[in-house]
Amino acid sequence: MKAPSFTLAAVFGALLAAPVTVKSEPIELSRSEYADGLHGFWLAQCIANWTGLTTEMDRVEVPFYTDEMWGQADQPNMWGNMGPSPTIDYFFVREGEVWGADDDTDIEYLYQHLLTESDSCVLTGEQIRDGWLKHIWSDNFGKEGENYLWVSNENAYELMRKGILPPDTSLAENNPDYEMIDAQLTTEIFGLFAPGRPDVALKMAKLPILTTARDNAKWASEFYVVMHSLAAVSESRGDMTQRILWMAEQAKERLPEGSFVRGMYEFVKGRYDESPKSDDWEATRDALYEAYQLNGKDGYEYRRPFDAGINFGASLVSLFYGEGDLKRTIQIGSLAGWDSDNPTATWAGLIGFMLGEDGVAEAFGVSDFSDTYWIHRTRRGFPDRTPDLEGEDRFPLMAQRGVEIVDRVVETMMGGDVDPDGDVWRIELP
Repeated sequence: MKAPSFTLAAVFGALLAAPVTVKSEPIELSRSEYADGLHGFWLAQCIANWTGLTTEMDRVEVPFYTDEMWGQADQPNMWGNMGPSPTIDYFFVREGEVWGADDDTDIEYLYQHLLTESDSCVLTGEQIRDGWLKHIWSDNFGKEGENYLWVSNENAYELMRKGILPPDTSLAENNPDYEMIDAQLTTEIFGLFAPGRPDVALKMAKLPILTTARDNAKWASEFYVVMHSLAAVSESRGDMTQRILWMAEQAKERLPEGSFVRGMYEFVKGRYDESPKSDDWEATRDALYEAYQLNGKDGYEYRRPFDAGINFGASLVSLFYGEGDLKRTIQIGSLAGWDSDNPTATWAGLIGFMLGEDGVAEAFGVSDFSDTYWIHRTRRGFPDRTPDLEGEDRFPLMAQRGVEIVDRVVETMMGGDVDPDGDVWRIELP
Protein backbone atom coordinates (compact mmCIF):
# COMPACT_ATOMS: atom_id res chain seq x y z
CA MET A 1 0.00 0.00 0.00
CA LYS A 2 1.12 3.52 -0.71
CA ALA A 3 2.83 5.01 2.33
CA PRO A 4 1.00 8.19 3.35
CA SER A 5 2.89 11.34 4.28
CA PHE A 6 0.95 12.98 7.09
CA THR A 7 0.92 13.46 10.83
CA LEU A 8 -1.26 11.22 12.97
CA ALA A 9 -1.61 13.74 15.80
CA ALA A 10 -5.34 13.96 15.17
CA VAL A 11 -5.71 10.20 15.20
CA PHE A 12 -3.86 9.92 18.49
CA GLY A 13 -6.29 12.44 19.94
CA ALA A 14 -9.14 10.24 18.82
CA LEU A 15 -7.56 7.28 20.57
CA LEU A 16 -7.94 9.13 23.83
CA ALA A 17 -11.53 10.06 22.95
CA ALA A 18 -10.51 13.72 23.19
CA PRO A 19 -11.91 16.49 20.95
CA VAL A 20 -9.85 16.97 17.80
CA THR A 21 -9.30 20.33 16.21
CA VAL A 22 -6.36 19.58 13.88
CA LYS A 23 -7.30 19.02 10.23
CA SER A 24 -4.94 16.80 8.23
CA GLU A 25 -4.68 16.29 4.51
CA PRO A 26 -6.56 13.28 3.08
CA ILE A 27 -4.55 10.13 2.48
CA GLU A 28 -4.82 7.73 -0.44
CA LEU A 29 -4.83 3.94 -0.18
CA SER A 30 -5.03 1.38 -2.97
CA ARG A 31 -8.23 -0.68 -2.85
CA SER A 32 -6.68 -3.62 -4.72
CA GLU A 33 -3.64 -3.68 -2.45
CA TYR A 34 -5.95 -3.55 0.54
CA ALA A 35 -7.85 -6.56 -0.80
CA ASP A 36 -4.54 -8.41 -1.01
CA GLY A 37 -3.86 -7.45 2.59
CA LEU A 38 -7.24 -8.81 3.67
CA HIS A 39 -6.45 -12.07 1.86
CA GLY A 40 -3.21 -12.24 3.83
CA PHE A 41 -5.15 -11.52 7.02
CA TRP A 42 -7.51 -14.48 6.59
CA LEU A 43 -4.75 -16.85 5.43
CA ALA A 44 -2.30 -16.03 8.22
CA GLN A 45 -5.05 -16.19 10.84
CA CYS A 46 -5.93 -19.71 9.73
CA ILE A 47 -2.30 -20.84 9.73
CA ALA A 48 -1.79 -19.50 13.25
CA ASN A 49 -5.16 -20.65 14.54
CA TRP A 50 -4.53 -24.26 13.56
CA THR A 51 -0.87 -24.14 14.60
CA GLY A 52 -1.85 -22.79 18.02
CA LEU A 53 -4.65 -25.33 18.46
CA THR A 54 -2.00 -28.03 18.79
CA THR A 55 -0.74 -26.47 22.03
CA GLU A 56 -3.98 -24.83 23.23
CA MET A 57 -4.31 -25.27 27.01
CA ASP A 58 -1.35 -27.66 27.10
CA ARG A 59 0.53 -25.49 29.59
CA VAL A 60 -1.28 -23.06 31.90
CA GLU A 61 1.36 -23.11 34.65
CA VAL A 62 4.95 -24.26 35.06
CA PRO A 63 6.58 -26.11 33.42
CA PHE A 64 5.84 -24.20 30.22
CA TYR A 65 6.92 -25.03 26.70
CA THR A 66 10.24 -23.64 25.43
CA ASP A 67 11.80 -23.21 22.01
CA GLU A 68 13.40 -26.64 22.45
CA MET A 69 9.92 -28.18 22.23
CA TRP A 70 9.26 -26.83 18.73
CA GLY A 71 9.15 -29.79 16.35
CA GLN A 72 8.66 -32.23 19.23
CA ALA A 73 5.61 -34.33 20.05
CA ASP A 74 2.50 -32.53 21.25
CA GLN A 75 1.48 -33.10 24.87
CA PRO A 76 -2.06 -33.54 26.24
CA ASN A 77 -3.92 -30.38 27.17
CA MET A 78 -5.49 -29.67 30.57
CA TRP A 79 -8.46 -31.90 29.68
CA GLY A 80 -6.25 -34.77 28.53
CA ASN A 81 -6.97 -34.19 24.83
CA MET A 82 -4.52 -33.86 21.94
CA GLY A 83 -4.38 -31.13 19.30
CA PRO A 84 -4.96 -31.41 15.54
CA SER A 85 -1.30 -32.22 14.88
CA PRO A 86 0.85 -34.84 16.62
CA THR A 87 3.81 -32.45 16.38
CA ILE A 88 4.27 -28.89 17.64
CA ASP A 89 4.91 -27.26 14.29
CA TYR A 90 3.33 -25.00 11.68
CA PHE A 91 0.03 -26.33 10.38
CA PHE A 92 -0.62 -25.96 6.64
CA VAL A 93 -3.61 -26.68 4.44
CA ARG A 94 -2.70 -27.02 0.77
CA GLU A 95 -4.59 -26.57 -2.49
CA GLY A 96 -7.31 -29.15 -2.91
CA GLU A 97 -8.09 -29.12 0.82
CA VAL A 98 -10.04 -26.57 2.88
CA TRP A 99 -9.32 -24.46 5.95
CA GLY A 100 -11.79 -25.24 8.72
CA ALA A 101 -13.41 -22.40 10.61
CA ASP A 102 -12.69 -22.06 14.32
CA ASP A 103 -13.46 -19.52 17.02
CA ASP A 104 -10.58 -17.27 15.93
CA THR A 105 -12.17 -16.63 12.54
CA ASP A 106 -15.83 -17.65 12.54
CA ILE A 107 -17.34 -14.82 14.61
CA GLU A 108 -15.34 -12.28 12.60
CA TYR A 109 -16.71 -13.95 9.48
CA LEU A 110 -20.20 -13.61 10.97
CA TYR A 111 -19.71 -9.90 11.71
CA GLN A 112 -18.40 -9.26 8.19
CA HIS A 113 -21.45 -11.06 6.80
CA LEU A 114 -23.82 -8.96 8.92
CA LEU A 115 -22.16 -5.77 7.70
CA THR A 116 -22.33 -6.99 4.10
CA GLU A 117 -26.07 -7.57 4.51
CA SER A 118 -26.64 -4.27 6.34
CA ASP A 119 -27.22 -0.77 5.03
CA SER A 120 -25.29 0.63 7.98
CA CYS A 121 -21.66 0.47 9.09
CA VAL A 122 -22.56 0.13 12.76
CA LEU A 123 -24.39 -2.99 13.90
CA THR A 124 -27.29 -2.71 16.33
CA GLY A 125 -28.01 -4.99 19.25
CA GLU A 126 -30.90 -6.48 17.31
CA GLN A 127 -28.69 -7.22 14.30
CA ILE A 128 -26.07 -8.89 16.48
CA ARG A 129 -28.72 -10.92 18.32
CA ASP A 130 -30.43 -12.01 15.10
CA GLY A 131 -27.09 -12.89 13.49
CA TRP A 132 -25.90 -14.95 16.44
CA LEU A 133 -29.17 -16.85 16.71
CA LYS A 134 -29.30 -17.54 12.98
CA HIS A 135 -25.70 -18.62 12.46
CA ILE A 136 -24.62 -20.24 15.74
CA TRP A 137 -25.65 -23.77 16.66
CA SER A 138 -27.82 -24.04 19.76
CA ASP A 139 -28.01 -26.63 22.55
CA ASN A 140 -24.93 -28.46 21.28
CA PHE A 141 -26.78 -29.58 18.17
CA GLY A 142 -23.95 -28.57 15.87
CA LYS A 143 -21.50 -30.82 14.13
CA GLU A 144 -20.51 -33.71 16.40
CA GLY A 145 -22.63 -32.25 19.22
CA GLU A 146 -20.51 -29.12 19.59
CA ASN A 147 -21.62 -25.50 19.20
CA TYR A 148 -18.05 -24.13 19.38
CA LEU A 149 -18.81 -21.52 22.00
CA TRP A 150 -16.99 -21.05 25.29
CA VAL A 151 -17.16 -18.93 28.44
CA SER A 152 -18.42 -15.38 27.78
CA ASN A 153 -19.56 -16.11 24.22
CA GLU A 154 -21.59 -19.06 25.49
CA ASN A 155 -23.18 -16.97 28.19
CA ALA A 156 -23.97 -14.09 25.82
CA TYR A 157 -25.54 -16.48 23.33
CA GLU A 158 -27.82 -18.03 25.95
CA LEU A 159 -28.81 -14.55 27.14
CA MET A 160 -29.74 -13.61 23.56
CA ARG A 161 -31.88 -16.72 23.32
CA LYS A 162 -33.74 -15.41 26.37
CA GLY A 163 -34.34 -12.05 24.70
CA ILE A 164 -31.52 -10.01 26.25
CA LEU A 165 -29.74 -7.74 23.77
CA PRO A 166 -26.14 -6.51 23.64
CA PRO A 167 -24.68 -4.65 25.50
CA ASP A 168 -26.61 -6.12 28.42
CA THR A 169 -25.17 -9.52 27.51
CA SER A 170 -21.86 -8.49 29.11
CA LEU A 171 -23.21 -6.88 32.28
CA ALA A 172 -21.66 -8.52 35.32
CA GLU A 173 -25.03 -9.40 36.81
CA ASN A 174 -25.94 -11.24 33.60
CA ASN A 175 -22.57 -12.61 32.49
CA PRO A 176 -20.00 -13.43 35.18
CA ASP A 177 -17.42 -14.25 32.48
CA TYR A 178 -17.25 -10.70 31.08
CA GLU A 179 -13.48 -10.57 31.69
CA MET A 180 -12.68 -13.70 29.69
CA ILE A 181 -10.79 -13.63 26.39
CA ASP A 182 -13.75 -13.89 23.99
CA ALA A 183 -13.97 -10.37 22.52
CA GLN A 184 -10.21 -10.25 21.91
CA LEU A 185 -10.49 -12.87 19.18
CA THR A 186 -13.76 -11.82 17.55
CA THR A 187 -13.58 -8.05 16.99
CA GLU A 188 -10.14 -7.03 15.71
CA ILE A 189 -11.43 -7.13 12.13
CA PHE A 190 -13.31 -3.87 12.78
CA GLY A 191 -9.93 -2.15 12.79
CA LEU A 192 -9.39 -3.27 9.21
CA PHE A 193 -12.76 -1.83 8.19
CA ALA A 194 -11.53 1.66 9.15
CA PRO A 195 -7.99 2.04 7.77
CA GLY A 196 -6.04 4.79 9.48
CA ARG A 197 -9.02 5.84 11.57
CA PRO A 198 -9.02 4.06 14.94
CA ASP A 199 -11.69 6.47 16.16
CA VAL A 200 -14.08 5.13 13.50
CA ALA A 201 -12.97 1.53 14.09
CA LEU A 202 -13.77 1.84 17.79
CA LYS A 203 -17.25 3.16 17.01
CA MET A 204 -17.89 0.16 14.78
CA ALA A 205 -16.44 -2.30 17.28
CA LYS A 206 -18.06 -0.83 20.40
CA LEU A 207 -21.21 -2.95 20.54
CA PRO A 208 -19.60 -6.18 19.25
CA ILE A 209 -17.00 -5.84 22.03
CA LEU A 210 -19.67 -5.07 24.63
CA THR A 211 -21.56 -8.15 23.52
CA THR A 212 -19.20 -10.23 25.66
CA ALA A 213 -16.64 -7.97 27.38
CA ARG A 214 -16.31 -5.23 29.98
CA ASP A 215 -13.46 -3.50 31.78
CA ASN A 216 -10.03 -5.07 31.16
CA ALA A 217 -11.34 -7.50 28.54
CA LYS A 218 -12.94 -4.57 26.72
CA TRP A 219 -9.79 -2.45 26.87
CA ALA A 220 -7.61 -5.29 25.60
CA SER A 221 -10.00 -5.80 22.68
CA GLU A 222 -9.88 -2.09 21.87
CA PHE A 223 -6.08 -2.31 21.87
CA TYR A 224 -6.28 -4.98 19.17
CA VAL A 225 -8.80 -2.97 17.12
CA VAL A 226 -6.57 0.12 17.17
CA MET A 227 -3.52 -1.91 16.16
CA HIS A 228 -5.37 -3.28 13.14
CA SER A 229 -6.65 0.15 12.11
CA LEU A 230 -3.19 1.72 12.24
CA ALA A 231 -1.56 -1.08 10.22
CA ALA A 232 -2.70 0.48 6.94
CA VAL A 233 -0.88 3.74 7.66
CA SER A 234 2.26 2.40 9.32
CA GLU A 235 4.58 1.89 6.34
CA SER A 236 6.36 5.21 6.79
CA ARG A 237 7.39 4.18 10.31
CA GLY A 238 10.19 1.85 9.18
CA ASP A 239 10.67 -1.89 9.01
CA MET A 240 8.23 -4.44 10.39
CA THR A 241 9.66 -4.29 13.90
CA GLN A 242 9.47 -0.50 14.00
CA ARG A 243 5.93 -0.53 12.62
CA ILE A 244 4.74 -3.04 15.22
CA LEU A 245 6.32 -1.10 18.10
CA TRP A 246 4.91 2.22 16.86
CA MET A 247 1.40 0.80 16.49
CA ALA A 248 1.55 -0.78 19.94
CA GLU A 249 2.64 2.47 21.60
CA GLN A 250 -0.32 4.30 20.08
CA ALA A 251 -2.78 1.53 20.93
CA LYS A 252 -1.68 1.35 24.57
CA GLU A 253 -3.51 4.64 25.14
CA ARG A 254 -6.73 2.59 25.14
CA LEU A 255 -5.46 0.85 28.28
CA PRO A 256 -6.35 3.03 31.27
CA GLU A 257 -3.66 3.93 33.78
CA GLY A 258 -4.08 1.73 36.84
CA SER A 259 -5.73 -1.14 34.96
CA PHE A 260 -4.00 -4.49 35.05
CA VAL A 261 -3.92 -4.67 31.24
CA ARG A 262 -1.96 -1.40 31.19
CA GLY A 263 0.30 -2.84 33.87
CA MET A 264 0.86 -5.97 31.80
CA TYR A 265 1.71 -3.87 28.77
CA GLU A 266 4.29 -1.86 30.68
CA PHE A 267 5.67 -5.02 32.31
CA VAL A 268 6.18 -6.99 29.10
CA LYS A 269 7.32 -3.98 27.04
CA GLY A 270 9.76 -2.97 29.79
CA ARG A 271 11.34 -6.39 29.87
CA TYR A 272 11.55 -6.44 26.06
CA ASP A 273 13.25 -3.03 26.04
CA GLU A 274 15.80 -4.27 28.57
CA SER A 275 16.41 -7.61 26.87
CA PRO A 276 15.12 -7.70 23.29
CA LYS A 277 16.87 -10.83 22.02
CA SER A 278 14.34 -13.16 20.45
CA ASP A 279 15.18 -16.08 22.73
CA ASP A 280 14.66 -13.95 25.86
CA TRP A 281 10.90 -14.37 25.46
CA GLU A 282 10.84 -17.45 27.69
CA ALA A 283 12.15 -15.54 30.72
CA THR A 284 9.61 -12.77 30.13
CA ARG A 285 6.75 -15.28 29.86
CA ASP A 286 7.88 -16.94 33.09
CA ALA A 287 8.15 -13.57 34.83
CA LEU A 288 4.66 -12.64 33.62
CA TYR A 289 3.28 -15.86 35.08
CA GLU A 290 4.97 -15.31 38.44
CA ALA A 291 4.08 -11.63 38.74
CA TYR A 292 0.46 -11.80 37.63
CA GLN A 293 -0.92 -15.32 37.83
CA LEU A 294 0.80 -16.22 41.08
CA ASN A 295 1.22 -12.88 42.83
CA GLY A 296 -1.62 -10.71 41.51
CA LYS A 297 0.45 -7.76 40.33
CA ASP A 298 -1.53 -4.59 39.52
CA GLY A 299 -4.64 -6.04 41.14
CA TYR A 300 -4.99 -8.89 38.65
CA GLU A 301 -6.82 -11.92 40.01
CA TYR A 302 -6.28 -15.03 37.90
CA ARG A 303 -9.48 -17.03 37.55
CA ARG A 304 -9.24 -19.36 34.57
CA PRO A 305 -6.87 -20.07 31.66
CA PHE A 306 -9.37 -18.25 29.40
CA ASP A 307 -8.84 -14.96 31.24
CA ALA A 308 -8.54 -11.88 29.08
CA GLY A 309 -5.68 -10.77 31.33
CA ILE A 310 -3.09 -13.55 31.29
CA ASN A 311 -3.73 -14.19 27.60
CA PHE A 312 -3.32 -10.50 26.81
CA GLY A 313 0.03 -10.56 28.59
CA ALA A 314 1.08 -13.69 26.70
CA SER A 315 0.02 -12.10 23.43
CA LEU A 316 2.32 -9.15 24.09
CA VAL A 317 5.24 -11.51 24.63
CA SER A 318 4.78 -12.95 21.14
CA LEU A 319 4.08 -9.53 19.63
CA PHE A 320 7.22 -7.84 20.93
CA TYR A 321 9.68 -10.71 20.74
CA GLY A 322 8.30 -11.80 17.36
CA GLU A 323 9.26 -8.32 16.08
CA GLY A 324 6.98 -8.48 13.06
CA ASP A 325 8.39 -11.79 11.80
CA LEU A 326 5.33 -13.87 10.98
CA LYS A 327 6.86 -17.30 11.57
CA ARG A 328 8.59 -16.33 14.81
CA THR A 329 5.49 -14.60 16.16
CA ILE A 330 3.41 -17.72 15.53
CA GLN A 331 6.09 -19.93 17.04
CA ILE A 332 6.39 -17.90 20.25
CA GLY A 333 2.63 -17.50 20.54
CA SER A 334 2.05 -21.22 20.17
CA LEU A 335 4.64 -22.06 22.82
CA ALA A 336 3.76 -19.28 25.25
CA GLY A 337 0.95 -21.16 26.99
CA TRP A 338 -2.68 -20.77 28.03
CA ASP A 339 -5.17 -20.20 25.17
CA SER A 340 -2.32 -20.29 22.68
CA ASP A 341 -4.27 -20.35 19.43
CA ASN A 342 -6.14 -17.11 20.09
CA PRO A 343 -3.44 -14.44 20.62
CA THR A 344 -1.35 -16.22 18.00
CA ALA A 345 -4.10 -15.92 15.40
CA THR A 346 -4.66 -12.25 16.27
CA TRP A 347 -1.07 -11.20 15.62
CA ALA A 348 -0.66 -13.48 12.61
CA GLY A 349 -3.74 -11.90 11.06
CA LEU A 350 -2.31 -8.43 11.66
CA ILE A 351 1.10 -9.29 10.20
CA GLY A 352 -0.54 -11.25 7.38
CA PHE A 353 -2.51 -8.14 6.47
CA MET A 354 0.71 -6.10 6.41
CA LEU A 355 2.43 -8.71 4.20
CA GLY A 356 -0.41 -9.61 1.84
CA GLU A 357 -1.04 -13.03 0.33
CA ASP A 358 2.31 -13.35 -1.43
CA GLY A 359 4.18 -12.13 1.64
CA VAL A 360 2.58 -14.80 3.79
CA ALA A 361 3.44 -17.48 1.23
CA GLU A 362 7.01 -16.19 0.98
CA ALA A 363 7.43 -16.16 4.77
CA PHE A 364 6.77 -19.92 4.88
CA GLY A 365 8.23 -20.83 1.50
CA VAL A 366 4.91 -22.35 0.48
CA SER A 367 3.35 -21.58 -2.90
CA ASP A 368 0.26 -23.78 -2.75
CA PHE A 369 -1.71 -22.71 0.32
CA SER A 370 -5.42 -23.42 0.10
CA ASP A 371 -7.62 -20.35 -0.16
CA THR A 372 -10.94 -22.11 0.51
CA TYR A 373 -12.79 -21.76 3.81
CA TRP A 374 -15.29 -24.07 5.52
CA ILE A 375 -17.41 -21.77 7.69
CA HIS A 376 -20.00 -24.49 8.24
CA ARG A 377 -17.49 -26.52 10.23
CA THR A 378 -18.46 -24.39 13.24
CA ARG A 379 -21.34 -22.12 12.14
CA ARG A 380 -24.45 -22.49 10.00
CA GLY A 381 -26.78 -20.84 7.53
CA PHE A 382 -24.33 -18.92 5.34
CA PRO A 383 -24.54 -18.84 1.52
CA ASP A 384 -22.41 -21.36 -0.33
CA ARG A 385 -20.32 -19.04 -2.49
CA THR A 386 -18.24 -21.90 -3.92
CA PRO A 387 -20.75 -24.62 -4.91
CA ASP A 388 -18.15 -26.43 -7.01
CA LEU A 389 -15.60 -26.54 -4.18
CA GLU A 390 -15.46 -28.01 -0.70
CA GLY A 391 -16.29 -25.34 1.84
CA GLU A 392 -18.48 -22.29 1.36
CA ASP A 393 -16.08 -19.44 0.60
CA ARG A 394 -12.66 -18.37 -0.60
CA PHE A 395 -10.26 -15.82 0.87
CA PRO A 396 -10.27 -13.61 -2.26
CA LEU A 397 -14.08 -13.40 -2.10
CA MET A 398 -13.98 -12.67 1.62
CA ALA A 399 -11.37 -9.97 1.01
CA GLN A 400 -13.43 -8.33 -1.73
CA ARG A 401 -16.47 -8.14 0.52
CA GLY A 402 -14.26 -6.54 3.14
CA VAL A 403 -13.17 -3.90 0.62
CA GLU A 404 -16.81 -3.17 -0.17
CA ILE A 405 -17.48 -2.60 3.52
CA VAL A 406 -14.54 -0.20 3.67
CA ASP A 407 -16.01 1.61 0.63
CA ARG A 408 -19.13 2.33 2.65
CA VAL A 409 -17.19 3.27 5.79
CA VAL A 410 -14.96 5.69 3.86
CA GLU A 411 -17.95 7.46 2.34
CA THR A 412 -20.33 7.51 5.30
CA MET A 413 -18.12 7.65 8.39
CA MET A 414 -14.85 9.18 7.21
CA GLY A 415 -16.06 11.89 4.87
CA GLY A 416 -13.80 10.36 2.24
CA ASP A 417 -14.09 9.39 -1.39
CA VAL A 418 -14.12 6.05 -3.21
CA ASP A 419 -12.64 6.02 -6.71
CA PRO A 420 -13.09 2.52 -8.16
CA ASP A 421 -11.67 3.53 -11.54
CA GLY A 422 -8.56 4.96 -9.94
CA ASP A 423 -8.49 2.08 -7.45
CA VAL A 424 -8.09 4.38 -4.46
CA TRP A 425 -9.73 5.56 -1.28
CA ARG A 426 -9.22 9.14 -0.27
CA ILE A 427 -9.61 9.09 3.46
CA GLU A 428 -10.20 12.11 5.64
CA LEU A 429 -8.44 12.27 8.98
CA PRO A 430 -10.17 14.12 11.81
